[in-house]
Amino acid sequence: MVSRMFRLETEVDKARRDLLRVRLRDTNTAASPVLRALRGTPDERERPLHVWASDEAGDLAGGLVGHTWATWLHVTYLWVDERHRGAGLGGRLLAEAERVAARERGCRSARVETWDFQAPGFYRKQGYEVVCVIPGYPPGITEYTLTKRLG
Repeated sequence: MVSRMFRLETEVDKARRDLLRVRLRDTNTAASPVLRALRGTPDERERPLHVWASDEAGDLAGGLVGHTWATWLHVTYLWVDERHRGAGLGGRLLAEAERVAARERGCRSARVETWDFQAPGFYRKQGYEVVCVIPGYPPGITEYTLTKRLG
């Protein structure tokens, strides 16, 4: 048996983080024909996708922040100001992001994570299906991952 000694550190180190990301990407690319095929294509990198809604006064009424990658739309944030909730704005923001992702970027699927007190019911009404449930993330809250086929 070979014994090796390693020094473990817990400091934040952006240079090593970036090196680790490159090495992990290279390892994953070597192991996956799908990821290898993405190399050098527009789908290799995440592309931001934002949709904003302003009210009559020009104030932010709601918005969606996400990105597209490898034929997927990933919704990171979707928020509607309390004064505008119940008027369908959230659905309109999501539908516009899905439209741009599908028609302009060739996405075929979408995904989102949400907590039990946020919007799992909203996403189900928009055609999303629960594919993962993580109880206690964070403690006392359940996280849901939902996906939807686009187009």
